[in-house]
Amino acid sequence: MKFSVSSSDLQKKLTLAGGAISSNPVLPILEDFLFKIEGSTLTIAATDLETSVITSIEVNADGDGTVAVPAKILIDTLKALPQQPITFSVNMDTFGIEITSAYGKYKLAGENGEDYPDIPTPEEADEVSLSALALLEGINKTLFATSTDELRPAMTGVFFQVDFSKLVMVATDAHKLVKYAVSDITGEVTSQFIIPKKALNLLKGALPSTDEQVQVNFDKANAFFTFGDTKMACRLIDARYPDYNAVIPVDNPNELMISRSDLQQSLKRIVIYANKTTNQVILNIADGSLTVSAQDLDFSNEATEQLSCTYDGEPLTIGFNAKFLVEMLGVLEGEEVRLEMSTATRAGILVPTEQNAGQDIMMLVMPVMLSN
Repeated sequence: MKFSVSSSDLQKKLTLAGGAISSNPVLPILEDFLFKIEGSTLTIAATDLETSVITSIEVNADGDGTVAVPAKILIDTLKALPQQPITFSVNMDTFGIEITSAYGKYKLAGENGEDYPDIPTPEEADEVSLSALALLEGINKTLFATSTDELRPAMTGVFFQVDFSKLVMVATDAHKLVKYAVSDITGEVTSQFIIPKKALNLLKGALPSTDEQVQVNFDKANAFFTFGDTKMACRLIDARYPDYNAVIPVDNPNELMISRSDLQQSLKRIVIYANKTTNQVILNIADGSLTVSAQDLDFSNEATEQLSCTYDGEPLTIGFNAKFLVEMLGVLEGEEVRLEMSTATRAGILVPTEQNAGQDIMMLVMPVMLSN
């Protein structure tokens, strides 16, 4: 089997698929890419048995065949080569691979492609489709709020709720929660499932920032994403997602409207003086003014800043973890944000004052108890 291809085009495809390869795979062959030539198409697959990526590229080929190619040595070789056509010759008896470039020849040992584990394919799976841009936006807005606590597996992924033409994505780590809804999807189904963080990180890197449609299929065990010449499959997290609606406070009479960047920059300065364990900052809100303060009693550090704002409600003093607020303000877009609160012991709701058409985002942050 022999084929030639542009080194830089191949490298882009391998970098995309290589994200699925685990650093300590359960089977040695999972350190390889699966190369499959059919006609003039090279299909490249990689998997860690949980997440799989399949992508394809046009090549000049002489004969069909399959071979497993060691991933690390191949990617390192391509990174070190300037852009040029390269030729792969594969001995289908020994699976030895010889790569020829303008500089010379490189030999590496491949493995039998038939030994590569099967990658799941959607069978009798439900299907919806939405724009890559909307999906990308949803991943960017929710991924940061997932939990790293392996004892609560459901919260380590993002919860997808499909309801005909609406998709809701939710992420929480019990301190903060993000709910992102997009209403222009095409589908005839209602379903819910949890997608792991690794798969979404890979998807984030692979999705085009365009209105190209992404086809999403899902069954009981897996979800599949198809766009352009790339397919991704991932095993769903088999756990029950907590009832997130139960923690979203409904009645929030106190509303603060403030410039997003002013509040974010102020918090970044004030948190330097906060206790390093709690990162607690205190918001003192009264008519038309917000005082942001923090102190670290162990080191006698303290800081205070005053910001102008629009406030509708009773005077309120509430404490938050500044790191969470800074992170959330960094993910939100727009000039101005609205912070809705009820009391010092109940969660605050953070939303942009202007939402993009067809999209709706809401963030919730738990308060830090005030120590008198």
